[in-house]
Amino acid sequence: MPCTVLVGGFFGDEGKGKLISYIALKDDPKIIARGGVGPNAGHTVEHEGKKFFLRMVPSGFINTNSRLLIGPGVALTPDIFLKEVELTKTYGRIGIDRNCAIIEDKHINLEENSEHLSKKIGSTKSGVGACNADRALRKVKYAHEISDLSKYIVDVSQEINIALENEERVLLEGTQGTYLSLYHGTYPFCTSKDVCASAICSDVGVGPTKIDDVIVVFKAYVTRVGSGTLEGELPHQEAKKRGWIEYGTVTGRERRVAPFNFDLAKTAVILNGATQLAITKIDVVFPDCKGSENFEELSEEAKNFIHEVESKIKVPVTLIGTGPSALDIVDRR
Repeated sequence: MPCTVLVGGFFGDEGKGKLISYIALKDDPKIIARGGVGPNAGHTVEHEGKKFFLRMVPSGFINTNSRLLIGPGVALTPDIFLKEVELTKTYGRIGIDRNCAIIEDKHINLEENSEHLSKKIGSTKSGVGACNADRALRKVKYAHEISDLSKYIVDVSQEINIALENEERVLLEGTQGTYLSLYHGTYPFCTSKDVCASAICSDVGVGPTKIDDVIVVFKAYVTRVGSGTLEGELPHQEAKKRGWIEYGTVTGRERRVAPFNFDLAKTAVILNGATQLAITKIDVVFPDCKGSENFEELSEEAKNFIHEVESKIKVPVTLIGTGPSALDIVDRR
């Protein structure tokens, strides 16, 4: 049962899209399925000189052999989904579960007009929270009710579990990050559902005994968008000096920045049951590592940082991001 789930360990923006893309190319999974919240999470994919910003289509689409699926736990905006299918040219190999909840204009309008969500919480105003609230009240529309989506409707759980029974590789893609979980995050400054590894499995209909590996992705420093605590937060000028300034994929807002937080990382490993760790943007903290392809090419400072992570967190760092492209990875698996 070669099934791997990949999730974020901090507040999102850890580089999950890059890691999913790399694993998709290197491991050639039969199926890549996206769980998580919905179009309020953006994943960036860079490959062969092209950059893609995705909110619905799984980041592993660059492997043209893989079947792409969106699980029933994901809220879906039809227009965004259809535009991304056009962008990625994935028409004949992507499916969405009939029970995906549909985000309507009323959900987006509610969030845009909510002082609490827009101002206090820092919502992306994508309508996901309002949609999930309606889902809990059992009055949301499902994907199978939308005619424009009819040719994409499938049974996601059935497809995945048949693949696993046939011992074919499956890669499950999470969104956001551990500390944006509704249950385990910095409530109320969080997203509208759980996003830890067990939730991603539930989102796509895979039982916990079928998971072989859980990869938790950390960035070499911590960022978050919107309100909520960020221990060790650096002033803008210091973050700029270090070259750590970033902007949100969905909102375009500047991300707040702090150094790598070992305590948060330890807890994230426990909450997700991590078997492997990935560290991205090592080249941002240690610029002389940019483009490195094996561990021995990394600077001593970078290697010492990786060893410190492994020593303190007690889980091996198997994937290290050394640049923006999907293939800029040191693979120690």
